[in-house]
Amino acid sequence: MELSHVLSRSKLILASTSPRRAEILRKQRIDFEVISPEDIDEEKISSDPVEHVTQLSRRKVESVSHKVQEGLILGADTIVVLNGEILGKPMDQADAERILKKLSGKTHRVYTGLTLMDKKSGRIFSAYDCTEVKFNELAEEEIRSYIATGEPMDKAGAYGIQGMGNFLVNRIKGNLDNVIGLPMQKFKEIVKMITETIKAEN
Repeated sequence: MELSHVLSRSKLILASTSPRRAEILRKQRIDFEVISPEDIDEEKISSDPVEHVTQLSRRKVESVSHKVQEGLILGADTIVVLNGEILGKPMDQADAERILKKLSGKTHRVYTGLTLMDKKSGRIFSAYDCTEVKFNELAEEEIRSYIATGEPMDKAGAYGIQGMGNFLVNRIKGNLDNVIGLPMQKFKEIVKMITETIKAEN
């Protein structure tokens, strides 16, 4: 079943305020409504990257589900992982500089977890994607100039590959939209899973 057909019959609610995720959906010509998830305590989330992103994406969905009567609720969470260490959004400019210096010249992984809930049936599915990203060797001046633009401050790993931060990246192995924050192939897969499950039950 085509994604556009499914979403023409079910309202999509994006449980995220990320402008990058919204832009990916718009480029796919998908209509959606944004509902901001509540603040979620990440201290109690698993340190395993896959469990971390899938748990957080699920909690985002659950945090807005009581505000929704019907439709499909989509939550997503993206992290950068270097040598087993999860690098989230920087706390301040000094933290952004610390993160970018760590990533300089190295290969890291970007994980995005997705969770989709059908509000009417209560059915919920999660999935994740992973992309390898190799950074260029960065000079301190390059890092500080980039931080001065303000772009790194609201992004996992302190960079935006789709924006000015593109110069940081040497190459990627995997899906670019996963690094941006919403892997569309995985999204299509969980839409198909939830649709086929509901169809089989009716």
